[in-house]
Amino acid sequence: MRDCHLSFVSLSLMPASRIPLTRIKSMRENLREKDKLRDYLEKHPYNMAYKFVDSADLDPGVYYEPMRNYLDLAYVGTISIGTPPQEFRVIFDTGSTDLWVPSIYCTSPACSNHNVFNPLLSSTLRVLGQTIYLQYGSGRVSGFLAYDTVQIGGLVDESQAFGLSLKEPGSFMEYAVFDGILGLGYPSLGLEGITPVFDNLWKQGLISEELFAFYLTNYGGEGGGSVVMFGGVDHSYYSGDLNWVPVSRPLYWQAAPGHVIACDGGCEAILDTGTSLLIGPHDMVFNIQKIIDAKQSDSGEYMINCDTINTLPDIVFTINGVEYPVPASAYIREVRTQPWCGVLLSDSWILGDVFLRLYFTVFDRANNTIGLAPAV
Repeated sequence: MRDCHLSFVSLSLMPASRIPLTRIKSMRENLREKDKLRDYLEKHPYNMAYKFVDSADLDPGVYYEPMRNYLDLAYVGTISIGTPPQEFRVIFDTGSTDLWVPSIYCTSPACSNHNVFNPLLSSTLRVLGQTIYLQYGSGRVSGFLAYDTVQIGGLVDESQAFGLSLKEPGSFMEYAVFDGILGLGYPSLGLEGITPVFDNLWKQGLISEELFAFYLTNYGGEGGGSVVMFGGVDHSYYSGDLNWVPVSRPLYWQAAPGHVIACDGGCEAILDTGTSLLIGPHDMVFNIQKIIDAKQSDSGEYMINCDTINTLPDIVFTINGVEYPVPASAYIREVRTQPWCGVLLSDSWILGDVFLRLYFTVFDRANNTIGLAPAV
């Protein structure tokens, strides 16, 4: 018997600026292959997906940014910072807002495994000496704020604020394939008084429309076809029409779906490119677990017999009156190096890459809406 891993958890026709994305091995997979996943989860139990620093601990002279757990993210893209440009692999993350990368001054072991920014090599860098703390479920990243030229594909964003890390927590980043994070959430989610990357692209006239979109595939490597596009939509990436959903709260990209089994009466969910899974509150998804006969493992992951995939039902999310089915072949995955596949649950509804691989997604800041259509 094989067990399986349940991963629950009018537009212009102007060409968009496309940045290719590479599908990577997640931190969870790296930890599992090194037989360190159980120990990691025991030391860093899964918290709320969006965790703010306790206001009582805040230093008024320091910039703080709310961050979260990136244990399962799977897509990275390449950007460059500085003059001449220094390259970094980053997560284009709709669940956070600010940009940060490691610096040469970082003293943590994790920084030795990643590309680091050298301020001494950039002729366009400005440093104001402001300290920042980036809060994760497993600890804080500390660093400082700087300004420099950021290149994203063919887009050149001048004088962009970004964070440079000095310390990164524990083993959190040691097993990450990415160097940093480029947030695409709303400005209200990020550092106070800082203009995020996407807002600067719009203000500097670098994009023709105030929106961006994601097309994610199951294929890995540079030629895998996954892209993030800025300033326009390429209609060849989806079929039919885009269905538009109002953003219920302009902080996260949050909509209001509902499903009778898991969310009687309706509830809100965040569409998040920085989460690999479909994630939902433990009590709400209990009925789904029961229906598919998922069992919890010693590490806290939920397992299921892979041979039953073809017999399992779709999970259907109803968003703004439109049904978006997610078949078992999408929400269950076989674990590498193991004869089983498994289920992850958290504290809030998040429609991550499992959902976004099925549906081409447009994030429209001008109208505070999200567009969804079947991906081709």
